[in-house]
Amino acid sequence: MNAKLIVDRDFVVSELDRRIFGTFVEHMGRCVYGGIYEPGHATADEDGFRGDVLELTKELGTTIIRYPGGNFLSGYNWEDGVGPADKRPVRRDLAWFSTETNQFGTNEFMKWAAKADIEPMFGVNLGTKGPDEARQFLEYCNHEGGSALSDLRKEHGYEKPHDIKFWCLGNEMDGPWQICHKTAEEYGRVALETAKVMRWVDPTIQLAACGSSHRNMPTYGSWEYQVLDHCYDEVDFISLHTYFNNHADSAAEYFGVIELLDAFIKEVAAICDAVGAKRRSHKKIMLSLDEWNVWYKTHKIENMRVPGWPEAPKLIEEVYNTEDALIVGGALIAMLNNADRVKVACLAQLVNVIGPIMTETGGDAWRQTIFHPFALASKYGHGRVLKSVAVSDSYSAKTFPEIPYLYATVIDNPADGTTTVIALNRSLSDPMEVEVELRGLGTDRELVHATELHHSNLKAVNTKDAPNTVAPKVNNDVKIDGERMTIRLKPASFNVITTRATPVGNA
Repeated sequence: MNAKLIVDRDFVVSELDRRIFGTFVEHMGRCVYGGIYEPGHATADEDGFRGDVLELTKELGTTIIRYPGGNFLSGYNWEDGVGPADKRPVRRDLAWFSTETNQFGTNEFMKWAAKADIEPMFGVNLGTKGPDEARQFLEYCNHEGGSALSDLRKEHGYEKPHDIKFWCLGNEMDGPWQICHKTAEEYGRVALETAKVMRWVDPTIQLAACGSSHRNMPTYGSWEYQVLDHCYDEVDFISLHTYFNNHADSAAEYFGVIELLDAFIKEVAAICDAVGAKRRSHKKIMLSLDEWNVWYKTHKIENMRVPGWPEAPKLIEEVYNTEDALIVGGALIAMLNNADRVKVACLAQLVNVIGPIMTETGGDAWRQTIFHPFALASKYGHGRVLKSVAVSDSYSAKTFPEIPYLYATVIDNPADGTTTVIALNRSLSDPMEVEVELRGLGTDRELVHATELHHSNLKAVNTKDAPNTVAPKVNNDVKIDGERMTIRLKPASFNVITTRATPVGNA
């Protein structure tokens, strides 16, 4: 099969916001306890943070992490998770029917984030709480000193402000499963008032309002419009949440969810712009895809609740296979191609709970299959996304009417002269010869890196005993001729190819 990919240095989608490579840590299952935090583990440091998970987090390349939830957020008292650990209350968490010890909270997360070298992305509870608690939480975290709450932070051992810049106004408030879920009118009003007082406390922050919990919600579209009609002037982002599934057990159908994600992004951007047009506003609301992943094998109620209010039970510990990794890679391409509007995204979650990293409590940690496309995209995703034209054969599926076999994005980095092609071959049987034209990007070009993620068995998984069953390998089928490059892609493969060229003209 032959295909073409054409880009020009002058046709730029947007500078790439590196926060697109975010993940998510929620007080759910073994994400925190037994995941990032496990005092007594063989690799744990003096703060109880698992060293093996910390190193894998750095390797994954995550840039920002959303915390502390998730559904957990809508019943969370931030005060429970600060101060002396031996005085913190033990609570029953109604989101996941578990016991929360509160031994890990705001200050522990910020200490862990510093070690992981990631930006924090915090949420405020707009379920059981409201604007007053939100502005108090922000004051505790970000105010320099001289007030009761900032001085309380200092008493807790944190002299300097945490300076958290990105805040989410609640979580999935349209969902009936949410503690104190709201109508669009109710949420829009409280989001406005919360944003207003939070900005009075710290005018430097960015705020994200809740969008629909997923594209199939009955209120989808009208929810976004009504919410933004209230709080458009006070927020910077609206959130999108989506989880991909392969209920049909068909890889060909499964690939269609990537096209649905692209449509979802464009639809929400259009709704934002419609509200802006009504206001005759020059402001653009950006998109925060702050929950996304593959999730379907552990989607039953018994996977989300364990009787008896246990501490850190095993919940939705999805085991990912090859085709799941290809979907994650394709989703990243969709986000990159919409980099003008998608500025933040969070793979949910980081560890154990539908995570790219898996651990054994008291034992090993390993990379799931979906770890690899994310790590590769983050490592080589620097610079500006170019508008690419991909030409290939396509097929039709129930999930989407036309699915091109070639799905790709191109990222140019003038800072170091590199250009990265990220390409997915969605043919299950045929290799693909892709002719790439990098117009105006330099003719004296050398290969820097060429990697493919491929396995002949689409159901192959990584386990504790066989952690490298599905892993990246070198792609040796890359030929360079001036501004042209030919890449051979294996069937059902995710590929990252980086070249470097002498710049032509003013880059």
